Amino acid sequence: MAGAARAQQPTRPVITDSARTQPETRRDSLRRRFDEEKVLLGLKNYTRRKTIAGKAASAIFNFTARSEDRAGLDAQLLDRQFDQHNYKVIRTISISTLDAFGYSISDPLRQPKNILEKSANALHIKTVRTRVRQVLLFRLGEELQPQALAESERLLRQTPEILDARVFVNEATTNQDSVDIQIITKDLFSIGGSIQLRDVGAGVVALRDVNFLGQGHQFRNRLEYGRTEPQSWSYEGSYVVPFRHFVNAQATYRNTYQYRETGLSAARGFYSVNTKYAGAASFNMIDRGITIAVPAPGEPYVFEPLRYNVQDVWVGRALHLRSYDLGYENPGRLIVSARTINTDFLVRPDPGFVDNMLMLGTVGYSVRRYYKDKYLFGFGRTEDVPAGSLLSLTAGYERNSLDNRRYYALRASTAGYSVRSGYLYLSGEFGSYVRTRDNDWQQGLLRTELLYFTRLYHTGNWQWRHFFWNRSVIGFNRRPGEQLLAIDGERGLRGFQPETDLRGTSRFVINYEATVFTPVSLLGFRMAAVGFLDAAWLATRPGRELPFRQTPYSGVGLGLRFRNEYTAIRTVQILLGFYPRGQNSPNGIRIFESARPYYDFSDFSFDQPGTARYE
Repeated sequence: MAGAARAQQPTRPVITDSARTQPETRRDSLRRRFDEEKVLLGLKNYTRRKTIAGKAASAIFNFTARSEDRAGLDAQLLDRQFDQHNYKVIRTISISTLDAFGYSISDPLRQPKNILEKSANALHIKTVRTRVRQVLLFRLGEELQPQALAESERLLRQTPEILDARVFVNEATTNQDSVDIQIITKDLFSIGGSIQLRDVGAGVVALRDVNFLGQGHQFRNRLEYGRTEPQSWSYEGSYVVPFRHFVNAQATYRNTYQYRETGLSAARGFYSVNTKYAGAASFNMIDRGITIAVPAPGEPYVFEPLRYNVQDVWVGRALHLRSYDLGYENPGRLIVSARTINTDFLVRPDPGFVDNMLMLGTVGYSVRRYYKDKYLFGFGRTEDVPAGSLLSLTAGYERNSLDNRRYYALRASTAGYSVRSGYLYLSGEFGSYVRTRDNDWQQGLLRTELLYFTRLYHTGNWQWRHFFWNRSVIGFNRRPGEQLLAIDGERGLRGFQPETDLRGTSRFVINYEATVFTPVSLLGFRMAAVGFLDAAWLATRPGRELPFRQTPYSGVGLGLRFRNEYTAIRTVQILLGFYPRGQNSPNGIRIFESARPYYDFSDFSFDQPGTARYE
């Protein structure tokens, strides 16, 4: 049984690299492997130096792997996370609020490290606990209703002043008949502003605060001065106050060229899946200039004064549908609502503008589901992805001194989401007035929308996603003097500024964007590269509703997007665009900036009954 003896083989010494603190196979959600990138590795090592320059670089660049990034977050449905605690009595509610910088919901040990984070937190007023309680769907001493915890967490994340939130049950102290609930929220830095100098005596100044004194109050102001139009300045401002039971009161004022508006409103929407009642009331005074007829090519527009008041009231009721599965609640809701809009004209340029009252009624069916995931529009915060379907039928009657009219509208939309396939949203809407006297169809509108973005692709520590967006608005038998459709800005070609007031009766817009996320972080702003290609067809000739008979306008460009999840101004984009035709610059090239994302989700909550919007 004995065998030949073998000499012990010498083992190789283990060589450690201080730059490689984690195994090669470790990947976070951004798949950062700085050891493979010489430039980033050298900059990371430079930030570790104890010199003044090294400390300054450490304050500017952040290479610390975030714990919430490492953990990731698989897409999951929010409906049934806490089913085992349904109908238990709520014994205690513990609320903890965190400052905007240096803290983490996922890592309770994280603290502000540098002077920038500490100084910013010193200027910030944290959200008060009473504001957090306003958003909760449960109260102390009550029975915990199904979905109340998951829905409260989603609603907290959707408030403008809160970046992220966690609502969970303390399993260590919970028993069979009562629960202890813990809530952790993290603020964003609510104060924001911007200054844009367009010339020596022209520019734009904006100031906003979405969490005034930590109470959730919001005010926004934007002043533009030194304009070349007949009105050398313009101003837009608003103030919003939230109350209990999700009631928001708002005051607005807008004064721009040929348009002035003052308004007051109070509203409560279908904020949650289980909301039973919703409604709103508003009063607006509007003074504007309109054009009765489109001028000949090369001729200026002639504006006539139009002044009127609008009183608007609506109320809605959501009905829960019966479920034939005893262990699962039916997600569908049948919603009925009614609305009245009273318009009084004080100054009218044409006899066609008459006082009227529009009465609307809507019956709809809505299914709302929410997934939570990361790295969709943000760079790491938890995001709620809406999915589901909506179908509504609206009928109404308009009374006026000339011709009474009926109104009919139909809307349908659906969306689905998958981490492998991406997100797809489809929507269609049709609405039109019908004159009672002769059944003449007036002010008709057909609107469609498609939004798709792919899954997240990876190459090393870089990742990217593709976006595709299509919108069309076709108007027929529109009334003379109505504001026609434009294709600049968010309504069509991003960054496009036409040399003339380019408008038409119908439009068809296609937008494509490729977004490449990088591992670079500069002063808390994480950077992404953006490439876009836009095209828009516009029907400008009278009597031709379809826009495809004319040459499209297009734009192509590249740029950088900086996003800071902790401030009210979360997104800053600097883009370079080229427009072959229609641009006011001689060479068709324009450098522009934007402080808001171009895309966004469309929720499946039921809005107030209304006419199809022609804009």
